[in-house]
Amino acid sequence: MANKKNFVLRIDETTYAALEKWAADEFRSVNGQLEWIISQALRESGRSPRAPIQPGADQNKKDKDK
Repeated sequence: MANKKNFVLRIDETTYAALEKWAADEFRSVNGQLEWIISQALRESGRSPRAPIQPGADQNKKDKDK
C-alpha cells in the first residue's frame, strides 16, 4: 500500500453534508469518496500517474450496450 499524506481540509457544512450523502450512496467513507473524486479528476485531466480514462466515460455504468 502506498504511503498517504495527511492534511486538513476546511469545508462548509452544507458541502460536507452533500459529500457525506454521496459517499453513503456509493458505500464509501467521506475520505474514500474524496480520494475517488480527486483520482477521477486527475485521470480525466490527464494528470494522473495511473492509466488515463476517456473524458465523459461513465466508469460506474456496467451495461453500456443495453
